[in-house]
Amino acid sequence: MDENPEFAAIEQARDLVIDSIAETMDLYGITRSVGILYGTMYMRDEMTLDEMREELQMSKPSMSTGVKKLQDLNVVKKTFHRGIRKHTFVAEKDFFKFFTNFFPPKWEREVQVNVSAIEEAQADLQEVLQKETLSEEMKNEAQRLYEQLESSKAYYDWLKRLAESVQSGEIFKFIPIETK
Repeated sequence: MDENPEFAAIEQARDLVIDSIAETMDLYGITRSVGILYGTMYMRDEMTLDEMREELQMSKPSMSTGVKKLQDLNVVKKTFHRGIRKHTFVAEKDFFKFFTNFFPPKWEREVQVNVSAIEEAQADLQEVLQKETLSEEMKNEAQRLYEQLESSKAYYDWLKRLAESVQSGEIFKFIPIETK
C-alpha cells in the first residue's frame, strides 16, 4: 500500500471509526473482535472472508464465526455475483436500519425471559400466600414481593411496545429522523 501522508490520514480516520464502532458494540454485548469486523465491513464495500482475514489478520474460522454472528443480528448480508465463486458480504450502512434490526430482538428476549420468571415467581408466591400457617411477617413479605413484581410488568409491557414501534418504524413518527 502507498504510505503517503494523505493515505495515512485516511486510514487513521477509518481506524478511528472502526474502533469506536467496536467499542459501542462491545457495550451492547457483541465481542470487540466482531465489532471490529463489522466496523471494517462498514467502512469498506463488499468483502470476501479472505479479504477480511487479510485485512484483520484473523483466522478464517474466526471470520466465518464473526460474519455468521453479524448475519444472525441481521446487520450483514451475503451478496451474490454471477460467475464469482467466493461469497461476498456487505455490512448495513444505514444506522437507523441497524438500530431497528439490532435492538428489538434483544428487548423482546428481555421481555420474554423476565415476564416468564415474574409469572413463575408470582405463582410460587400465591401458593405461599394460601398457606393458613403463614406468619404475618412472611405474609407481608410475600405480598410485598408479589406487588413489586406486579408493578415491574408495566416496564416490560412498555419495552415490548417500544420494540414493536421500532420494528414497525412507528417510533420515527414521534422522533423523526433528521438528515443534515
